Amino acid sequence: MRQGFLILHGIGNHRPPQHWQFLLAAALTERGHEVRYPQLPDADGPELEDWLIALEAELALLSDTRVTVVCHSLACSLWFHAAALGRVGQVDRVLLVSPPASDRIPFDGESFRLESLDAEAVRRSAASELAMACSDDDPYNLTGAQTMYGDALGLTATVVPGGAHITPDSGFGPWPFALDWCLHPAGRRLS
Repeated sequence: MRQGFLILHGIGNHRPPQHWQFLLAAALTERGHEVRYPQLPDADGPELEDWLIALEAELALLSDTRVTVVCHSLACSLWFHAAALGRVGQVDRVLLVSPPASDRIPFDGESFRLESLDAEAVRRSAASELAMACSDDDPYNLTGAQTMYGDALGLTATVVPGGAHITPDSGFGPWPFALDWCLHPAGRRLS
């Protein structure tokens, strides 16, 4: 079965060409993979339901592939909601990058705030691998993604020292970790 990738951005992201997600999409496409990197609706003032609908549509377009999903920032909250609501089936692999704390999600994205994490539903959403990468100084998650989400999900996050929110502003245009993770399934510890 072919491998398909769905790359989902966060709030305020209009897929700039210097962002690691844009570069990841290009690198995977160059290697012959089917890649979906959609501009999600109203990125500056998103509504959860609109993004859920977009997510379902994008996954449907990859239905004849083994799907790997790469979420950044608010897209992690989208995935948490989608899994809890049963709005996504099981995909092959999921990478959660810089998941924000609910109380740090900007007002314009408040519909994405979580009252609680349905860890079991999130774990079930990935058939073979659920992974997380975060920094040790993310301004959108002061508690730390490992403490806030990783422990509940039963995984150990890859921590990027001094990586802030893992964006071009913190030095993450090219980010070899993301491509390496996508191309090398479970069991490989990356830095």
